[in-house]
Amino acid sequence: MDETPPFALDGARSLLGDAFARVSIAVEGSRIAALGSGRRVDCTGFLVLPGIVDLHGDGFERHLAPRRGALRSLEHGLRAVEAELVANGITTAWLAQSWSWEGGMRGPDFARTLCAALAEQGATLDMRVLLRLDIACHDDFDAVRALVARYGIDYLALNDHLPHAALAQGKRPPRLDGQAIRAGRSPADHLALMRRLHDEMPVARGKLGALLATLTDTHIASHDDDTPDRRVANRALGATIAEFPTTRAATLAARTAGDTVILGAPNVVRGGSHDRGVSAREMIEEGACDALASDYHYPSLHHAAFALEEAGMPLAEAWALISSSPARIMGLDDRATLAPGKRADIVIVEEETRRIVGTLAAGRFAYVADPLAARLLAAR
Repeated sequence: MDETPPFALDGARSLLGDAFARVSIAVEGSRIAALGSGRRVDCTGFLVLPGIVDLHGDGFERHLAPRRGALRSLEHGLRAVEAELVANGITTAWLAQSWSWEGGMRGPDFARTLCAALAEQGATLDMRVLLRLDIACHDDFDAVRALVARYGIDYLALNDHLPHAALAQGKRPPRLDGQAIRAGRSPADHLALMRRLHDEMPVARGKLGALLATLTDTHIASHDDDTPDRRVANRALGATIAEFPTTRAATLAARTAGDTVILGAPNVVRGGSHDRGVSAREMIEEGACDALASDYHYPSLHHAAFALEEAGMPLAEAWALISSSPARIMGLDDRATLAPGKRADIVIVEEETRRIVGTLAAGRFAYVADPLAARLLAAR
């Protein structure tokens, strides 16, 4: 694929580190250059910002299964995912794919299919897999290890979606019939599976440490920690990232221990959790949040940064929560800053409206809207 000819973005307020400056940002090939050459793009009235890094997003599911059986191949669905990501300024994204007893799109077969399709996709932006492992699936731990090794999966989150309270009381879990249909099982078989996995949880937890100890090149997180004790237990397994802790106590326990805390951008935009969990804004104010993730809604990332700005946080600090900080967490020091030699992952925002009008992924324009489109056509 041919490289884009060199160009420079002139006249914008560009985010350099922790401050804005009215300087040109030059791009040559896939990198930011020290000196500009080639066409000059008038970006007066725009903000030029580092590309957004999304650590956890499952909004891709709606594109891969718009209706049951509608897509025979994931290729077209992944193209739609890519289009939504770049339209929202996201240039590095972890697609949160489950490996779970729940089956369907959250089952092992679909996880394998998605990994294979993504490996062949050749996307403009950097799309990766966050494997959400339901720890009850202990019979599959060897297969999980093989999948991580085959596709170089660098992020794994521990989940436990079993309805333990209902199962422990011998009750029929809510929404059983619908879950069984999605999994391709009868309700009776689905319930029997859940009961068996619930009874075998001590076995699963006993085997989990051995699995995680072999994943030395993979970042390990725990998902939805609800108590300090749960956070301590997951940290002991090697999960040094607390992903979407649901209570203030669990969040502060993670922060006190020096763990990384990731909270949901939709929580910030809404002004609170949709399921009465901890407030992301309050945790940010208390310094107990390292990064925001899209969770289930990709547009929420940049909207969250601007919402925090409106609430009084400097935009440079708010933008770091969705760009440089998540990149640092994942050890990606080649991006998320507008410095020479870094990947040219760039978001261009209309300053007055705070609307994204352009996204570059590795130096290529992946998304363009007016008024930037007219400026590009006029560039000399």
